[in-house]
Amino acid sequence: MTESDFTKFFLLETSLENITPHINEPKPAVEKQPAADAKIIPLPEPGLLPDVPVNFLELAELRASVRQYNEASISLQQLSFLLWCTQGIKMVLPEGITIRNVPSAGASHAFETYLLIQRVDGLEPGLYRFLAVDHALEAIKLGENIIDEVYPFFTSKKMVQTSAVTFLWAADYKRMAYKYSMRAMRYLYLDAGHVCQNLYLASYVQKLGACAIGSFYDDALNSYLGFDGENDFVVYGASVGKA
Repeated sequence: MTESDFTKFFLLETSLENITPHINEPKPAVEKQPAADAKIIPLPEPGLLPDVPVNFLELAELRASVRQYNEASISLQQLSFLLWCTQGIKMVLPEGITIRNVPSAGASHAFETYLLIQRVDGLEPGLYRFLAVDHALEAIKLGENIIDEVYPFFTSKKMVQTSAVTFLWAADYKRMAYKYSMRAMRYLYLDAGHVCQNLYLASYVQKLGACAIGSFYDDALNSYLGFDGENDFVVYGASVGKA
C-alpha cells in the first residue's frame, strides 16, 4: 500500500460511521493455509526454555532498540519463544476467534508473521512463515542468497543484513475489515505496535537485541512476498540478534 493510499484510507476511516461489519460475507480464516506441498517445521514448546525471573520495572527501564548484532546464532527454542510471545495462540473459540498473547481490535489478529532467517540453530537460511495455530514454521523460500534479494528493500539495510532473524508482520486487511470496515487501517497499525513491543520485551528476557523497522520500500517488498498491496501488505518489521 502506497503512502497516498494510506492517506485516503485514513481520511475515510476517521468517522465512526464507517464501522460497518461485513456480516453477510464469509468470515476470514484465522490464518492463511500453507501451500499443499510446503515443508512444515514444528517448533519446540516455548516453555522448554529455563525460567527467567523478570523484574518488570527493570524490563520497562532497560528495554531499548539494539541495531548492531554479532555473528552468533540464536536457538530454535529462543525463536519459538519470540513467536509465542508475539503471535502465540492461547485459545481458539468455537466462533473462530483466537485469543493470543497480544491484544487486537475485536480479537481480529490480522497479521501473518514472516521471517527472514539467517542464523537460527537447526534452520536453513531463508524465508519462512509462522503458523500460529500449529506453532510451526512454513518454509517459503530457502537459500543463503535470500537475504541478498531482500535487504535492498529496507532503508536500514545493515540491521537486516546482520540480524539473526528479521520479523515481518503482514496484514490480511480483510480479516480486520470484516468487523471494522474502513476503520480497519487504524487498528492494524495500532495492533502492530502491540506485537512489536512484545518482541522487544521477549528479546530482552532472552538477552537478545531487537529494533523495530518501519522504513521500507512497500511496493518492492510486497511484490517480492507475493502481496497485492491492498488486501495483503507488510505493515511493520523488526530485526533481532545477539549484540
